[in-house]
Amino acid sequence: MKVLYLSAWYPTERDQMAGLFVQKHVEAVRAQGAEVRVLYTEEKGWRYWRTMCRKWQALRNEGWRPDIIQMNVLDKNGVWAWLLWKIYHIPYIIVEHWSGYLPANFSFKGGWHGWLMRKIAKEAKCILPVSQMLEDAMKKCGIQNNQWERIHNVVDDFFYEETSKGSRSGRESETVWLLHVSCFDEKAKNTQGILRAYQQALASRPNLHLTMVGAGVDWQQSKDYATKIGLTDEQVRWTGELPPQEVCHEMQQADCFVLFSNYENAPVVLSECLAVGLPVISSRAGGIPEMIDEQCGQLVPVKDEQALTQAMIQFDTTQYNIENLHQHGEQYRFSSVGKQLMNIYDYAIQS
Repeated sequence: MKVLYLSAWYPTERDQMAGLFVQKHVEAVRAQGAEVRVLYTEEKGWRYWRTMCRKWQALRNEGWRPDIIQMNVLDKNGVWAWLLWKIYHIPYIIVEHWSGYLPANFSFKGGWHGWLMRKIAKEAKCILPVSQMLEDAMKKCGIQNNQWERIHNVVDDFFYEETSKGSRSGRESETVWLLHVSCFDEKAKNTQGILRAYQQALASRPNLHLTMVGAGVDWQQSKDYATKIGLTDEQVRWTGELPPQEVCHEMQQADCFVLFSNYENAPVVLSECLAVGLPVISSRAGGIPEMIDEQCGQLVPVKDEQALTQAMIQFDTTQYNIENLHQHGEQYRFSSVGKQLMNIYDYAIQS
């Protein structure tokens, strides 16, 4: 099967993290035997259209024709998918990750743009949001389709390795190791809220230690804020951005993962925590309640710093069964997601 990916985001040399979850879908279906090509450009305006025309013509010159198109995020790429459907009768599906439909981050455009996006969505063979909450939000924006199915993001296989089991057992230290990993976008991730709650928790539980992993536009701002409120380097460790294998190692060594987002869809980092067997304290944002139940961690209201502080103080690692967390994480494996996508491709082509 030949699959063409059209994506609003995709990793580049300039930004290797942008759209990484899309690249993982590509790898998942390739592992199932699909031949995949990706059309992507960072160009804007008329340069975008010129570049995409050249890339498509290059595929045509090779004699390569897709059987199915997967469009990641309903944007201008949808015009390409719709045109290829009308001209060449190549069906397309839409995988949606965008948080702009959610009330907390609403930015879905109306007018002719909204009309066009609704039309493109309606003619897709299937729409696959990454959470039920995202599906509901899309429908409230007038996005309609006869076939909806939830799709998961993919977790690298090394997060499931046996070395993750029991790596936190047998410690003599009474220190409780908290971990946060994100892109440090303050509007979405509320890292300063984590720092304030952590500072308050230290007064009752001084054996807490927090590691902050990642980079992003607000990383330095968050680090400076920690200093401003009196947190020391002994209390908060800042690693900067780490490759996935090292993120996995940090998760294997941590006792609890902390996420306090203002809005989310289905964060990959929580799927990785489940694969590793790491309990979670998180805000009840977006699709997170669909991922984390009482066997996997504790959820607190969005922006409720007092509740987050209490969750840190009361966290008990013995309350959670690592095997149960592993079982919750199985649905995010490459093989599971790859097979699901291949079944959807078959459905779209046959219909």
